[in-house]
Amino acid sequence: MHFSKEDCLKFVEENDVRFIRLQFTDILGRMKNIAITNKQIANAFENGIMFDGSSVAGFTGVEASDMFLFPNPETISIIPWRPQQGKVARIICDIKNPDGSQFEGDPRYILKRTLKKAEELGYVFQVGPKCEFFLFHTDDEGQPTTNTHDAASYCDLAPIDQGENARREICLTLEEMGFEIETSHHESAAGQHEIDFRYTDALTAADSIMTFKLVVKIIAQRNGLHATFMPKPLPGVSGSGMHINMSLTQDGINVFNNGEDDQSGISDTAKKFAAGLLNHIKGITAIANPLVNSYKRLTTGFEAPVHIAWSPMNRSPLLRVPAPRGEATRLELRSPDPTCNPYLTLALVLEAGLDGLSKDLKLPKPVNVNIYDLSPEQEKRLKLDRLPSNLLAALEEMKKDPLILSTLGEHIFNKYYSAKISEWEDYDHSIHPWEIDKYLKTY
Repeated sequence: MHFSKEDCLKFVEENDVRFIRLQFTDILGRMKNIAITNKQIANAFENGIMFDGSSVAGFTGVEASDMFLFPNPETISIIPWRPQQGKVARIICDIKNPDGSQFEGDPRYILKRTLKKAEELGYVFQVGPKCEFFLFHTDDEGQPTTNTHDAASYCDLAPIDQGENARREICLTLEEMGFEIETSHHESAAGQHEIDFRYTDALTAADSIMTFKLVVKIIAQRNGLHATFMPKPLPGVSGSGMHINMSLTQDGINVFNNGEDDQSGISDTAKKFAAGLLNHIKGITAIANPLVNSYKRLTTGFEAPVHIAWSPMNRSPLLRVPAPRGEATRLELRSPDPTCNPYLTLALVLEAGLDGLSKDLKLPKPVNVNIYDLSPEQEKRLKLDRLPSNLLAALEEMKKDPLILSTLGEHIFNKYYSAKISEWEDYDHSIHPWEIDKYLKTY
């Protein structure tokens, strides 16, 4: 249902909304906001709300820093944890230049541009993300620790899963904000949880991921806990991923579905899309796995993908075909983690898939053995390539793939690359506790 500016203004009045947070996302995937009163919302729709772009990572320099937020009326939602008299709402915004043109550094615009390209080909990109996170205790001063709040494992329940109450409150809060939550459960590591969203269009999914991360952190804090989406906060256990389930529809019909008798269970369209995704995944990795810490998760032994492979039945490869078929047929990309910018990640995933379709790329043979347990000899025999092993290697792959630059545009590509190279150099030049423990006494 289309929700117009007029509908939004009426919503604000009828729900006694007094304060509105105008939310947007920087290129590194961090949510920002500017607050206005209800008296300013009509003006925001008409003229935008000005802010200083030079103070936001990857936006603009001080020479041309004035930028404008324009609210999307369809994204308005009451913030449930704020006062219910004189309510607070949020609206997700697009970012424009002073002349009214789209700002090329707005990640949401990059995804919208790619979705429009797909739409012109007759496709709607549908996505269902699965987000994992850890809940940790805080210390006496309220600072986060890495002490888990439980010793539970996959799908355990209270009293072993002490995070059950926080997880339930997160789900109920999200539903109050209009989310449809499919499932939630305890994950395999102590203190680790997963919440799965209902399948929806990619733009709504990206907006939802950003809201989800905010809600998880707020509700955890209200329960005396600290929530983190850091991919690998603890050694020796599985890290947190953000698996992306995806399909293309055409006239409301899932074109990944294969009605014919084919062992793979997916259509030729899905195979070409998957081939494009595998072909570009190395270049995508610096965006989908953006932290130095991301690559501590992408290692063997902890159920995270390392090899570039796919399977119609096997859970271990990078790209798999989950069991449901028919209209529920989909691909699942297992490498991204929840610290990524969802707008940029989904834009690249879609562009890679569309590239596979336009070039009729051929999907390699599936790998139906447990990739987690491969010996070096088996890996060599299967001729399996690997994902980049660290952030620097991922950034080099990003530079090599022209699709990344053409999708992100020069502004975001250059700003992102520069920020991440600086992050890598900072890490690389630091002295870490492991080095002190390993070398100080010995040498």
